[in-house]
Amino acid sequence: MAKPKTHYVCQECGATFPQKWGKCLNCGSYDSLVEEVVSLVPDGKKRPSLNSDSWMREYGEKAEEKQSGQPRSSVKLTGIAEQKVTRCSSGYGELDRVLGGGIVSGSLVLIGGEPGIGKSTLLLQVANQLAQDYSVLYVSGEESGQQVKLRAQRLLVEAELDDDEKTDNNDNREHDPEASETAIVVAEPVEEELEELAVADALPDTTASSSKGSSSSPNSLNSEANFYLLPETDLEEILRELESLKPYLAVIDSIQTIYFPSLTSAPGSVAQVRECTSALMQVAKRENITLFIVGHVTKEGGIAGPRVLEHLVDTVLFFEGDRFASHRLLRSMKNRFGATHEIGVFEMVARGLVEVPNASELFLGSREDAVSGSSTIVACEGTRPIVVELQALVSPSSYGSPRRATTGVDSNRLQQILAVLEKRVGVPLSKLDTYLASVGGLTVSEPAADLGVAIAIVSSFRDRIVDPHTVIIGEVGLGGQVRPVSQLELRLREAAKLGFRRAIVPKRQMPGDLGLEIIPVAKVLDAIVEAIPGPQAPESALETALETADDWDDDPKADFYDEQDSDENLDHEFDSEEPLF
Repeated sequence: MAKPKTHYVCQECGATFPQKWGKCLNCGSYDSLVEEVVSLVPDGKKRPSLNSDSWMREYGEKAEEKQSGQPRSSVKLTGIAEQKVTRCSSGYGELDRVLGGGIVSGSLVLIGGEPGIGKSTLLLQVANQLAQDYSVLYVSGEESGQQVKLRAQRLLVEAELDDDEKTDNNDNREHDPEASETAIVVAEPVEEELEELAVADALPDTTASSSKGSSSSPNSLNSEANFYLLPETDLEEILRELESLKPYLAVIDSIQTIYFPSLTSAPGSVAQVRECTSALMQVAKRENITLFIVGHVTKEGGIAGPRVLEHLVDTVLFFEGDRFASHRLLRSMKNRFGATHEIGVFEMVARGLVEVPNASELFLGSREDAVSGSSTIVACEGTRPIVVELQALVSPSSYGSPRRATTGVDSNRLQQILAVLEKRVGVPLSKLDTYLASVGGLTVSEPAADLGVAIAIVSSFRDRIVDPHTVIIGEVGLGGQVRPVSQLELRLREAAKLGFRRAIVPKRQMPGDLGLEIIPVAKVLDAIVEAIPGPQAPESALETALETADDWDDDPKADFYDEQDSDENLDHEFDSEEPLF
């Protein structure tokens, strides 16, 4: 008997090698190469296609006969009949937004994220919501059936308690006429604002796609026999259950715990993940089953397993969030049926994940307590505009080389903007520490935030407050120019909706009448003059540098740092009851 052909596969990146190395030559990881069989297909047989029944024949199930024994041939693209994509509402508008308007029948959705971020919680809530109208199968490879039921009951009991509290509050308002009138006055603008948000974002009405689901309550465990639970890790048993039950939605939690018995490698390896995902895709596409697959992440933050896993599925969603914060961001990294880089905002509470329809509330600080070093931008995540506050802090350095630290903003982008401010505008920042952060920790990576970053840094340097009712939008070029950005009118409409009055935008990109005072600027220096109140800035960048440097030398804060080595001054400062600054 001939020895089976094998090769070595890296468990980190999926690269293959004919012989074993101590270090992967592709990604550089050590001791990550595992020996695997090249192919499971016996000699003389071909690998099954998407429309083949050989997958189920291998598992002993009786497959349906093909309608035609003729081999498939190519057809003209114009000769293919059009088929309308049918979508179903998940019961959560934020998830529907990220998916492009709802769940597409027969699609494969991969959800990744850090442990404990809320992947299983969200899918359990969605499964319970859809089970009131459709057949749902939840495959758990990490928890037993009792554990899943206990978690579901805990989430739903908390939701019922919250509903009871709301009912009691409504009853109290009915007995108190003044409270009832106040509640009505507050509720009406909120409904109008939500309607305006839906119109502005031009999203499809996902709530109408499932009339039955909208009328049912998501806060009770479905009593009908539509929610099926399968605690199993054997792929053959899972495929057999999918073939017999034919659910509308199936959840695989998680793909790293599923194993193919024909493979000798451990569950979660590159070969296991690749073959299990391929087999699940075969059945899901043939039976028109929507699959939600949970994926683990590596220590670097990427989805564990081979890159082919992300290529096989239709949609890749990634959960982002800080374990010290309650909000969660669901970001679309790939979507064949909608826009990529779309985000949905959720908040983790006692009853699970709840939607946050107005995401700008999380990333926008209070405009009443404005301080220097703060500016407001409008970032676009897919087709969703989000108003974000940026905060910068510029201070004298205690070390030989100044520090540059960022939170939510690319550090390389900060270095570039600092160089532009010093070279083109004349702000002396080379010996000062600079810290930059976005409120709420939202990752802002688009170039449209450049001008807001520059204004925040100069505002902190000059210790002058930027008008809190002004939004700043624009890309900064290396020559100090302000360049146009995409979707400017969409950003300005969101700013006007939240009560902003002024907008500093690129001069070459003048929008129409949107209810805002539009201030066009061509250079960064022009934007600084318009955004930061104070004396008129000199025309030349050199004079600006000299003036700002003199202002800093005359600042009492700088004098304190220069004199802090003197024991006499230190004793005087500490003996005084007045603050140091």
